[in-house]
Amino acid sequence: MRTQRQVVDYSLRKRAVLRELLAGRVGTYDVCDASPYLKNAARFHGEPTDERCPICRSENLIHVHYIYGDELKQSAGQARTLAELPVLAMTLREFQVFVVEVCLGCDWNHLVEQYLLGRDGLAEAGSEAEAVGGDASGPVHRRREAQR
Repeated sequence: MRTQRQVVDYSLRKRAVLRELLAGRVGTYDVCDASPYLKNAARFHGEPTDERCPICRSENLIHVHYIYGDELKQSAGQARTLAELPVLAMTLREFQVFVVEVCLGCDWNHLVEQYLLGRDGLAEAGSEAEAVGGDASGPVHRRREAQR
């Protein structure tokens, strides 16, 4: 997505949890604890992946996208489909997306990544392009002219 920024990837944390599980320091009941709400969100709003569950290896994982932000008001904390995110990104200034992977077979769940979306990202991308040498009539050029 064009406005995606400030991405935080949790794959290292996931590998650490799986290492702890294989070493016996953590039980499967500690990591396979998806709530009924999360499982329902995965069923109705989730995006199926090609990745197998690292615990049961019998089901493919499902990604659930949760959105948070001040402009969302009552919609904050709701699960949304991947198709809804670009529409929201063009209508809202900024909101945060948390992607959770879920296995409906064994209840494994883990935070995959988080990132920001929204129109504010378009302004940042545009000003970076102009600063690198984009449009000479943009705001960077006008500021330089005003300083002279």
